[in-house]
Amino acid sequence: MNKILLQDIDYIINQNLPYSKLENKTILISGANGFIPSYIVRVLLALKTVKVIGLVRNKEKALIKFKDCLNNPNFKITVQDVSEKIEIKEKIDYIIHAASQASPKYYGIDPVGTLKANTLGTANMLDLAVKNKIQKFLFISTGEVYGTVNDKTPVLTETYTGNVDPVNIRSCYAESKRMGENMCVCYSHQYGIPVNMVRLSHTYGFGVQLDDGRVFGDFVKNIINNEDISLNSDGSAKRSFCYITDMIIGLFYVLFFGEDKNAYNIASEKETSILELAECLISLYPDKKLKIKFKKDVFQKGYIKSPSSRANFDTSKLKSLGWRQTVDIKEGFRRMIEGYK
Repeated sequence: MNKILLQDIDYIINQNLPYSKLENKTILISGANGFIPSYIVRVLLALKTVKVIGLVRNKEKALIKFKDCLNNPNFKITVQDVSEKIEIKEKIDYIIHAASQASPKYYGIDPVGTLKANTLGTANMLDLAVKNKIQKFLFISTGEVYGTVNDKTPVLTETYTGNVDPVNIRSCYAESKRMGENMCVCYSHQYGIPVNMVRLSHTYGFGVQLDDGRVFGDFVKNIINNEDISLNSDGSAKRSFCYITDMIIGLFYVLFFGEDKNAYNIASEKETSILELAECLISLYPDKKLKIKFKKDVFQKGYIKSPSSRANFDTSKLKSLGWRQTVDIKEGFRRMIEGYK
């Protein structure tokens, strides 16, 4: 296994968290091939007392991604589209629903597929939760539920309802995630399933697909390939970048301590402009003598640019559970790049 990945997992499982609650439990992770859920799978397997079912749509990809886990008796791969009825015979104790097309390159190419995983997929997973009378359902949501964010937008606390344009194609992701959150609350209200929703900011680390259309992936690819960084804007837009270990630890805090039917931001409260990020990455490797080049509106096919100019998250609610961000942007991106190298 990759050295950076091993170090990250070791750091996560050595946190002062009640992992013993998961002992001899079975946890279903949907979208297990994805960046964040694949990390969750590996963390749970590293605990050695948890049974994990990874639900994936692409079997071949899963066999490659988890090739070192295939002989682990605590791990099982289930292949199917989460948007179709799910039949799993094993008794399930926890569900983490993370299946989603989170990359903006899909919003213009496959908006229907994007929204299905967040709506039909969520309904299917919740039905499975009712059947199994699970101990907790954790829905991986997004900060995009807050809609367009700019300098006039208040700090993004979990009570801010935001504004999403339902007739904008790009809203296929944000609007369906909003619906997914409401579905969780409705199922909890009607069937008594304990649910939590976590709203993630940009999460980065080793394992992100560097061609998925997100700007930080493009920048990391530039650094690895010894290329000048290309900016498709003036770089003034601000984003919240949270390293994968801080994100996963936040997920576990919510899983163990989250108040029922509540959403929690997991993010960095520090906003970083796209230009600042590019400058930061170049400064990590001065010997490469790379530069920043500005281009105008050069995007992948299907990519629909976000209208938000900032991402000012409030994480007080998560901090009240005990969580703290520990990895700054320089250390996080250095680890990410070293992982690929």
